[in-house]
Amino acid sequence: MSSLHIVLAILVAAFAFDFINGFHDAANSIATVVSTRVLTPGVAVVWAAFFNFAAAVLFGTAVATTVGKGMVELSAVDERVIIGGLAGAIVWDLLTWWWALPTSSSHALIGGYAGAAVAKAGWGVILLSGWIPTLLFIIVSPAIGLGLGWLFMVAASWIFRKSHPLRVDRLFRRLQLLTAALLSLAHGTNDAQKTMGIVTSALFAAHYIPVFAVPLWVVVMAATAMGLGTLSGGWRIVHTMGGRITKLRPVGGSCAEAASALALGVSTALGIPVSTTHTVAGAIVGVGSVNRLSAVRWGIARTIVWAWILTIPAAGIVAAACWWALGAVIR
Repeated sequence: MSSLHIVLAILVAAFAFDFINGFHDAANSIATVVSTRVLTPGVAVVWAAFFNFAAAVLFGTAVATTVGKGMVELSAVDERVIIGGLAGAIVWDLLTWWWALPTSSSHALIGGYAGAAVAKAGWGVILLSGWIPTLLFIIVSPAIGLGLGWLFMVAASWIFRKSHPLRVDRLFRRLQLLTAALLSLAHGTNDAQKTMGIVTSALFAAHYIPVFAVPLWVVVMAATAMGLGTLSGGWRIVHTMGGRITKLRPVGGSCAEAASALALGVSTALGIPVSTTHTVAGAIVGVGSVNRLSAVRWGIARTIVWAWILTIPAAGIVAAACWWALGAVIR
């Protein structure tokens, strides 16, 4: 295969991953607003897709830079590593979508990227400075989401404790349109940037760009692919996030979305590639546990946590196998 054909294959694989990321992680930004019946599923995905696209285009590329050149040595990155990494992430995302498990597409991508790089050049290519905050936030992001979700729900319960329930319900049905939009913005700023970083690495490795800087057309393509993926739904995971962890009402949905959007916004500003899935799931658990701990289905939560733990190594193993298999095609 020529260099141009290889780069085109990378672009197709990268934007296919972004599309899958969109429908896999659409549950993060629409599960709460659908489960509370504030929006119909069709309207919810259009709402989320619009704000996903807007966020990816408008809000910088700090996370893309971290993923593209902060996780593994760029000297070890070539076209075969990138395609292998994307393949590992895509396979894991499709498997967990089929199992209706809300895992992190972000961690699948960086796990696949690292797995293929290690298969090529050994463990020395791993940049600990990029991995330490990422691995730390596997624990920190759901904890922050849980804490903020619990705090926002307690505050809302105290502020509106003397209000009529129907009036509170009507108010938060309107407010949830705003919080759902903010969460979709946060999702777009963090998640779409990961693919931008991988594509920019490929362009830099193939000498199509002189320095590592995300081109505008890559930003637009990644945002479009994620928006189209979000439009396609992802209803298996929506059901798990929106109804199986705990039962949500508009006030709880608004609090969970606001908590997740705040946590993700701060992480994006710091350039840390965190998991939207982890943050939102933590916020939903925090909201559900305010009234009573038994309101949370802890068995479902444990299954989800195990899937989170396995995501990076599983995607990395698949990516390493793909890297070896690609040796027959790409030299």
